[in-house]
Amino acid sequence: MAIIEVKDLKKTYTYHKKAPGLLNSMKSLFKRETLTTEAVKGINFTVEEGELVGFLGPNGAGKTTTLKMLAGILYPTSGTATVLGYTPWERKSVYQKQFSIVMGQKNQLWWDLPAMESFLLNKEIYEIPDDQFRRTLDELSTLLDLNDVLDVQVRKLSLGQRMKAELTAALLHSPKVLFLDEPTIGLDVVSQQRMRDFVRSYNDQKKTTIILTSHYMEDVAALAKRVVIINQGAVFYDGPLTGLVSKINQVKTVRMTFTGDVPKESVVKFGEVVEHTLRTATLRVPRADSTRRTATMLNELPIDDITIEEEPIDDIIRQIFLDNARAT
Repeated sequence: MAIIEVKDLKKTYTYHKKAPGLLNSMKSLFKRETLTTEAVKGINFTVEEGELVGFLGPNGAGKTTTLKMLAGILYPTSGTATVLGYTPWERKSVYQKQFSIVMGQKNQLWWDLPAMESFLLNKEIYEIPDDQFRRTLDELSTLLDLNDVLDVQVRKLSLGQRMKAELTAALLHSPKVLFLDEPTIGLDVVSQQRMRDFVRSYNDQKKTTIILTSHYMEDVAALAKRVVIINQGAVFYDGPLTGLVSKINQVKTVRMTFTGDVPKESVVKFGEVVEHTLRTATLRVPRADSTRRTATMLNELPIDDITIEEEPIDDIIRQIFLDNARAT
């Protein structure tokens, strides 16, 4: 069952161009050059109930604009979208009580008050029953290790603690849909991993439908089986993450260690040599021919150990954007 349906959704911004200087400022009072930019260009996708989808793209691709429209923060220029059967920008209270949006660069907690005060405020806004509030808060604060800082001013919390508190505030009313916009931005490696572990566990247990944007490919690889890639306001790819790798990535990396000295001339015939010493070699070989070439290497070279690796996902997607930019 599709929880989120997006059809031909567009968002166009209009702005005025003005040359610098006082004279041009005076001229702009009477005549201004009007320009438009398409932040989102008629995108289409659906998300099924309980699905966790990675929503990817470079800065300015239209990811956050799309999430804001789905959250009802922005009105689209044209097109339609429904979330849980509701049109988001109609801002019906029954819909607003069934979703949450967490933006890594925006705060919803009161900066000078303890996080608990914001939690109590959300309890009243979302009309959460007392027993449900206590039960949910106990569960979330335990899972996110927040019990010791609930009464500490938000401004005194570490960045990792603040993000976990932001996530707690967003989940207190047990939303059916969750939009996560860069939830791990600025966090250290340990905090990023803990956030990923929590999101994965929460999605598995609650079956909450989640759209995740992130510049950290580790987030997407760890959490999302499906990705929607958006670039310059349009959907570039929509499908399994593994399918993206097999569709775009045409090479594999082969790393070898040898039992004896092997000159470069002996390995160059098997593929592109990335690194070489007499006892080690790293090659890039065609994906379609990797099995045959590996078998030949094992027969002809004194190999002590060998590994075959996929290209890193972030490198693949970065190359997609570079190729697309050259084409345009």
